[in-house]
Amino acid sequence: MLLVGMLDSPYVRRAAVTGRLLGLDFEHRSVSVFRHMEAFAKINPLIKAPSLVCDDGTVITDSNLIIQHFEDVAGRSLRPNDAAARTRDLGLTGIGIVAADKAVSIEYERKRPDAQRYAPWQERIVAQLDTALDLLDAATKRGELGAGPNLRPGDISAAIAWGFCRFVIPDYAPEERWPALAAQAKACEALDVFKHWPIDREEP
Repeated sequence: MLLVGMLDSPYVRRAAVTGRLLGLDFEHRSVSVFRHMEAFAKINPLIKAPSLVCDDGTVITDSNLIIQHFEDVAGRSLRPNDAAARTRDLGLTGIGIVAADKAVSIEYERKRPDAQRYAPWQERIVAQLDTALDLLDAATKRGELGAGPNLRPGDISAAIAWGFCRFVIPDYAPEERWPALAAQAKACEALDVFKHWPIDREEP
């Protein structure tokens, strides 16, 4: 299997970390959807990161579907076995994804010329990011998110979302405002699996 995309994408990184924790063997290729559009199009004409090229040549787009395929190949999931715990983890995973989504939106909005920016929309996505980070910080304080030996998808999603915020929009994610989440993410970043897939802007 071949995972394609830059690790400064929270979606690529979440898929990579999950795949490694599931014990899967896959290649990773850093190709930018911006700087290397023609090269990416040869792999996936949709030019969407992450993309996974399966062993039979099938291309899967979207990190959630890629992770689902990883689970199918591994024959297991990182989610808890208990039904109630699984449901909570799904909820927390979703919040982490929203946090990453809104951080991406904020970064894209900042790249627009001033004349093309719409203040009400910018205010909305910032408020959504703040709410997602509030919820993740509160969940961490309740002990629902951690960095233990058995990482769950919610743990991964939260840590990667926070790491992405700090990487691209640190002024929107001060550590002192969400200290519990910041500490959880820092503990995750200290783990070997996160070190193996660091945020960067590497060239292929």
